[in-house]
Amino acid sequence: MWERFTRAIDRPEIKDDPRFRTMQDRVAHREEMDRLVQEWVGRHDAKSVLGILADEEVPASLVYSVKDLFEDPHLKARENIISLVEPLLGMLHMPGVVPKLSKTPGRIVSTGPRQPGEHNEEIYLGRLGLSKEQLLALKTQGIV
Repeated sequence: MWERFTRAIDRPEIKDDPRFRTMQDRVAHREEMDRLVQEWVGRHDAKSVLGILADEEVPASLVYSVKDLFEDPHLKARENIISLVEPLLGMLHMPGVVPKLSKTPGRIVSTGPRQPGEHNEEIYLGRLGLSKEQLLALKTQGIV
């Protein structure tokens, strides 16, 4: 892969450079390696970089920005990011259900409580087993 990479970046002469011969050598000379890669990438747009590397069978991928994530057609088609209107916040973008299973695809049914403390009684009285008096005492103390 190293040899293919040196061809891709149009620097075949560095293939046998002792500073870069092995992975260990390349890590030891990381700053110089980074400089070479940055210079090459800086002369191309992202699509060209990916195309050149793909032609040489060098694995590569974009590091997506948030904007890229929202615009990616595959992520849109898979509903990996969904948009819901949340009463307190307005439009809310959030991860969709992953993985998508054909027979049990899953769905988002709630973005959470509509008001802070909305489920306090259910939790404190029901699940935690406190009495109404104990819950009132917690409220009076400013704990809840």
